[in-house]
Amino acid sequence: MKSLIDHARTFQDQLKQRGEHLAPLAAGQSPEALFITCSDSRVIPSLITGARPGGLFELRTAGNIVPEYRPERPSGETATIEYAVEVLRVADIIVCGHSHCGAVGALVRGDDLAAVPAVSGWLAHAAASPTGPDGPLEPGDHGPEVARPVQAHVRAQLERLRGYPCVTRRMAAGELTLHGWFYEVHTGAVLAHQPAIDDFLPL
Repeated sequence: MKSLIDHARTFQDQLKQRGEHLAPLAAGQSPEALFITCSDSRVIPSLITGARPGGLFELRTAGNIVPEYRPERPSGETATIEYAVEVLRVADIIVCGHSHCGAVGALVRGDDLAAVPAVSGWLAHAAASPTGPDGPLEPGDHGPEVARPVQAHVRAQLERLRGYPCVTRRMAAGELTLHGWFYEVHTGAVLAHQPAIDDFLPL
């Protein structure tokens, strides 16, 4: 914790030394994209994209899960998505899964989550089985990278997003584009979902 506090104490001075100014941000925000990703500490959206302050509107959830749109039972996640799309008018939404994902790994392995009932309940929101549309898992899919299940999981979250009325409307008007990404935490590589071939390829 000490290193975090020390950095926070000197942050303003560091900005001055670099000639950076955050004052314009007080006038409001106009982010390029909504970036939905996992809460995992190894996934840092601004580091991956190079976004500066104000560039990304972020939503981080365990397993980058997008819950169903249920206005009668609002959630912070649903409100964040709706605000980004309707109020901030972002032009793009990125759903970014990652290798070595504990949430998807737990779903794939069928882990006993009795000790963490809130986690278990949240993972029940997963939009589809992480086996995905390609059929049964192969032995390698159960490895620590869980790449294929995570990619199938990203596809499922994109489909869940399409069920949000605000997303549907703006996509129909050609004002909003959805993107599925897969980030390798051990290499830094980013793969993007290519709908035409339903596969993930390097950006």
